[in-house]
Amino acid sequence: MARFVVRRLLLLVPILLGLSILLFVWVRALPGSTAQALLGERATPEAIDRFNRQYGLDRPITTQYWAYLKTTVRGDLGTSVASRRPVTTEIRERFPATVELAFAAMIFALVIGLPLGFFAAKRYGEFFDHSSLFLSLIGVSIPVFFLAIILKYVFSVRLGWLPSIGRQDVLIDAQHPTGFYVLDGIITGNWNAAWDASRHLLLPAIALGSIPLAIIARVTRASTLDVQNEDYVRTAKAKGLAPSAIDRRHVLRNALLPVTTIIGLQVGILLGGAVLTETVFAIPGMGSWLKEAIFNQDYPALQGGILFLAFVFVLVNLLVDISYGLINPQIRVS
Repeated sequence: MARFVVRRLLLLVPILLGLSILLFVWVRALPGSTAQALLGERATPEAIDRFNRQYGLDRPITTQYWAYLKTTVRGDLGTSVASRRPVTTEIRERFPATVELAFAAMIFALVIGLPLGFFAAKRYGEFFDHSSLFLSLIGVSIPVFFLAIILKYVFSVRLGWLPSIGRQDVLIDAQHPTGFYVLDGIITGNWNAAWDASRHLLLPAIALGSIPLAIIARVTRASTLDVQNEDYVRTAKAKGLAPSAIDRRHVLRNALLPVTTIIGLQVGILLGGAVLTETVFAIPGMGSWLKEAIFNQDYPALQGGILFLAFVFVLVNLLVDISYGLINPQIRVS
């Protein structure tokens, strides 16, 4: 198992290096310039030249990339041109909001998607099966931002059941040692703050988790249908094992392999899709921060933020590979 993990870790180096090159070139291929975006349309050529010299934007692109690579390897992602703050500080403040939202969305997708797909397969061809397929098709088809607006209008504006913006009511006196508002409320014993943060998180999590829920349900259904027709399942039935024991030991365990892959891939989608959700619900996370960086042509913030999210995505997929090895030992030798 140790050799399996080391091989996967070594693969991260060329992946992240190649990604940094593509990201560096892509950011500088965007129309406009950082100086123009921040100084305004009336900026003089002298002011633009002075700005570019100050931030090294007048140097050759290869020189800029080499300087960027050296600082990145040391853990320094640069300084945001717009806020004049270190990018790592911005990420430290913004990332917990995005992780909390993505985690809640994935929990929502798993809690509903796994049982929905499993029981749909167990009732193949029946009304429940057809209904689950229809609902999953709707879940995949509805854009995240549209569903977010509908949920916000119905449950916040019309019914007034849930808050519509932010992460927590400004009137609540709460401490945030970790930046994860729900967790902070629990560890500090402020249950009112934890409950309020959970209420603020509910609608964004449902909106963001709708597409992963539909995909997980469909993959779970297809995988369960395949597994329950295998010879070892029929053998277990012939031995007289209880149906619940067969489902738990043989069907569900083996059906989770492709679902595990989907979960790992959906984490990256959740982190990227949080841009729209955070915008609709005014959540100060990574998504809204990167959106502002794009508008401001903030190269350091864009490069550092996207590279950090890519690292998280690759790390999650590494954990998925490790879980593969734990679920199925045969994969460790590949």
